[in-house]
Amino acid sequence: MPIKKSEVGELGRPAPPWMVSYSDLVTQLLTFFIMLFALSAAATEDQLKRIKEKIDNYVAQNHLEKFVSTKITQKEGLVITFSEKYMFDSGKADIYPEAKEVIKNIASLLVDEPNRLSIEGHTDNTPINTPEFPSNWELSTKRATNVLKYLLEELKFDPKRLTAAGFGEWHPVAPNDTPENKAKNRRVDLIVRRLDIDEMREWRKRLAESLKKSVRG
Repeated sequence: MPIKKSEVGELGRPAPPWMVSYSDLVTQLLTFFIMLFALSAAATEDQLKRIKEKIDNYVAQNHLEKFVSTKITQKEGLVITFSEKYMFDSGKADIYPEAKEVIKNIASLLVDEPNRLSIEGHTDNTPINTPEFPSNWELSTKRATNVLKYLLEELKFDPKRLTAAGFGEWHPVAPNDTPENKAKNRRVDLIVRRLDIDEMREWRKRLAESLKKSVRG
């Protein structure tokens, strides 16, 4: 039985060749950027693991496990936590001389890395109200700022790489329901931020230049 003309749908015109080529180009570019992002993310993860291993070795060799701990998080990067007990007197922000030495030795492993560093002060939920520190906001901020100033003065960090902030009792890592848990919350975190693509490119450039100098030397 012959097919009637009305039963055959009209076909549109085929896409022009330039449109097909443009579509292929967009797909290839998208694939390229996805691969670039994946490679950068993997390289950043490897870099943080390498730094963490160095710090963990130093901590183990000097029996500082109760003072310093490290962990890598997807959101923040490498978090180096210093316990308040080994850094400050209760309700104070002056860093112990012994703690300064530990901070200096650990931070020296970060000087030549390109990552931005965030210093964050934290307290438990016990209120404080002194002329110097009217609340935990001021106490946590002063502690973080003192660590930042020490890094600038002692190790000559680039100020553009550093930030400091105090969070009071509002970012606990444990419930404030026991003395042990409260002690966990009283801390200073030194966070080694993950590299973005531009920072990764700059880092690789610096490594290449350093390698060239070594070969020439």
